[in-house]
Amino acid sequence: MRIIKLDATESTNHYLKELVAKNALVDFTVITCKHQKKGKGQRGNTWSSERGKNLTVSVLKHFLGFDMAKIFYLNLAVSLAILRALEGLAVPGLKVKWPNDIMSGNKKICGILVETVLKGGRLKYGILGFGLNVNQIEFENLTQAASLKNITGKHYDLDGVLQLVLSQLQLHLEDIEEHEDKLHLEYERALFKKGTPSLFIRADTNKRFKGTISGISSEGKLLVVHEDGTKLSFYNKEVQLIY
Repeated sequence: MRIIKLDATESTNHYLKELVAKNALVDFTVITCKHQKKGKGQRGNTWSSERGKNLTVSVLKHFLGFDMAKIFYLNLAVSLAILRALEGLAVPGLKVKWPNDIMSGNKKICGILVETVLKGGRLKYGILGFGLNVNQIEFENLTQAASLKNITGKHYDLDGVLQLVLSQLQLHLEDIEEHEDKLHLEYERALFKKGTPSLFIRADTNKRFKGTISGISSEGKLLVVHEDGTKLSFYNKEVQLIY
């Protein structure tokens, strides 16, 4: 493992992608910075982080012919690794909001963005990015965001939290293709709002409907039972959970 610490960059994912394109980097090269100017999240959203108070991190993971049909298991592994690390810090009410936001109660504390590079139709390597709110207190108009400090009242050593997460990442990514069933089961157990009647909005029609999350498919689709009993499935960006 090699950790590169930056004072500031536009995006740790972008920085790492440019670096690996020009250099032969070791597996688990880690980029972390005090201030990320243009961090990206799911659905094209930006990830805002106050300087020096949170973790903005990207990790390089090499693969040897990982099947692209199973790419969602990479998201499962990263999500569960961060969740397990936070369990070790006794953060309460931890869940994973599909596809890969980490929640404490109804508050989002971590966003994950996994990007991949292919070669010959197979996964060559992944850029595993995450932003974890640690010691930041105020989030302006982001009413659904919170930090570890907001939730527990404790101040955290950023390097210590980073090492916990990286240890869990290495554990969850080791021989990932041999543990797909276990990852799937653990992810569904941790799934935010599973089994709870909820409100959703479809991206294609912009219409809202009521339904209940029942799990995820092997392709990473969210499985929802409509209030009329119809079974639905959605890829990322096709539906949004309202909470």
